[in-house]
Amino acid sequence: MSEAIGTGENGPDDGLNVIGEDFGLWVPGVDYLAGWRAARDVADRLNRALLGVGVELSEARAIASTNDDGCGVVRLVGPPGAMDRLAGLLEAHTDGDGGAW
Repeated sequence: MSEAIGTGENGPDDGLNVIGEDFGLWVPGVDYLAGWRAARDVADRLNRALLGVGVELSEARAIASTNDDGCGVVRLVGPPGAMDRLAGLLEAHTDGDGGAW
């Protein structure tokens, strides 16, 4: 496995503050780690893509997480200005009717 970029190496907490409204207690028997690993792979890919288009990970980055039932979740975080620039990059690749797919 390649070295993760911007997703942390210490497990699902990723060094973030886990106290807040999105924080819930882990349920015994739910495999949160499997979901987090899948999310980490995608977050790593997204972080590499961000770097490839000139977005510094200090501005915007993908973070691996899980939801309450253990499914992997990738969160894109950054200040509004960086997210606005990223939205502009993505909009440049749309098909003109609001979607690229």
